[in-house]
Parts: sequence; structure tokens; C-alpha cells
Amino acid sequence: MTSLRVQVESFSSEARDLESAGRSRAIVEIRDVGKSFQKTVKQSTAEIKALAEVNFSVRENEFISIIGPSGCGKTTLLKMIDGLIPCDRGEIVINGKKVSAPGPDRALVFQTFALLPWRTVLANVEFSLELRQIPKAKRTDIARNYLKRVGLDEFENHYPHELSGGMQQRAGLARALVVNPMILLMDEPFGSVDAQTRQLLQEELLDLWQREQKTVVFVTHSMDEAVYLSDRVVVMTPRPGKVAEVLDVPLPRPRIADEVRRDRKFVDLTNYIWDSLKKAMVNHHG
Repeated sequence: MTSLRVQVESFSSEARDLESAGRSRAIVEIRDVGKSFQKTVKQSTAEIKALAEVNFSVRENEFISIIGPSGCGKTTLLKMIDGLIPCDRGEIVINGKKVSAPGPDRALVFQTFALLPWRTVLANVEFSLELRQIPKAKRTDIARNYLKRVGLDEFENHYPHELSGGMQQRAGLARALVVNPMILLMDEPFGSVDAQTRQLLQEELLDLWQREQKTVVFVTHSMDEAVYLSDRVVVMTPRPGKVAEVLDVPLPRPRIADEVRRDRKFVDLTNYIWDSLKKAMVNHHG
């Protein structure tokens, strides 16, 4: 663990040197955020602390992943950034404005594809535009454009049950992107597909991210996925979730999956994250 810590520290400055000037501005700021829930068991109510004193920021156009043990509040935090759940303590600020509700500058992509089964792929992607009262012809053109970007332009008249899991996830991503959000929030979006499809979707997401220039906050349980995709990785402690550390990823872009996964820095960083998570869980339960 000590040697890995030294190795991680030695290339942190290198990672920062790789950041573009456009990513210097903090676009999302999480300030001393805490969240608790009430749980009732056998007529007795107990307070469950999900998050405590969470602090970190996300730069413009940055790809940042959040990783931590199950139950540490990763999904809760993502929903708070989206404005679906309020903070109990602290605040979340986007572009200088405190988050109090969902907004058009954010879009959330879930692990479950959440496609409407009675709608075609095209109609699913149009749905967000429909809610914004965009005229029919215009929203169809926009939706078709994004279906082409995610490689589903030939499947616009199919229904969700006619698509593979990977294709359903592409449709979900197109539906999020179609409203042109500034920030893309992704909650384990590839967690329910097979390993081969997951790697293909990771590569496609990186390509799309580089073309679209979005700010991405990505929740995952996979250390490999977090390091491969991200500029930085936020490592969380067991519940109540706090930020254990924020790690720079010193891998240049664009990234070719096979080359990256053989890179010694990739191996060292994924090993370090695993050791950190193991140590935190042992301390938590011990």
C-alpha cells in the first residue's frame, strides 16, 4: 500500500499537467453536503446517515467518476446534484447558482434504461423534447440526429423489447443528450450489460464525450471503468459516505482501451483504489 501511495503521488502532478486550460473552472461545487433518511423498523424510527461532509468540485468538460462501497451514498449524491433530492446540510452549486430542483442544464442516465415500452426508440428519444413543447417536426429531426450519433438510426421504429441491453442503453443516452445538457449525470449506466458490451459502451461513451464536450459525473462500482474513463476519481468511504480522496488519472487522451489497460500507471492506480476501498471497509467493520 505504501509503495502504491508513493507511485500515485508521483504521477499526480503529471495528470494535472495533462488537463486542458478549458477545465480550470469549477462548474459543480459540492460544499459540506450531508444527507440522512428516516427508516422505520417494527414501529421504531431510526436515522440513517447516507452522506456526511462531502466536498469536491467538478471542472468544466471534465469526466469525473465516483466510486465507493455499496450503500455509501453515491446514487443519493448524484440525485442531489440533479436536484431530485434536497441536501440536509451544505449546498450544491452549479455555475454559481444553488441547486434546488432539476434543471435543463442537467440530465440523468440510470442503470435501468427506463425506456417507455409502448413507445418506439424514436418516440422515446423525443420524449424529453415533447415535455419542453418543442414542435413535432423539429423534435423528430433532433431525435434522429442523436440516434445517429449513438449508432441507432436504423432502429428508430423498433420498440425497447426488440433491442439488446447495449442498444437500450444507447437509446437512454440519446434521450439524455437530446436536450443538450451541460452536465451529464450517469448512475452505473453499464452495470446491467455483459462484459464485452460494457467495454464497447465505455469506448463509445468516451468518443461521444470528446465530441460533445460535456461535463460528466459518473457513478460506478468498477475500478477499471473509473480509471479508464475519467480525468479524476472520487473515492468514497463506507456509510456515511465521505470523500476519502480525489485521485488524478495520468493517462493521456484519446485513450485506446487495450493500450490503456496495459499501461503501468493504469494498473498501479486501479490497485491503489482497490487497496484503499479494502482498507476503508475493514476499518469500518472492524
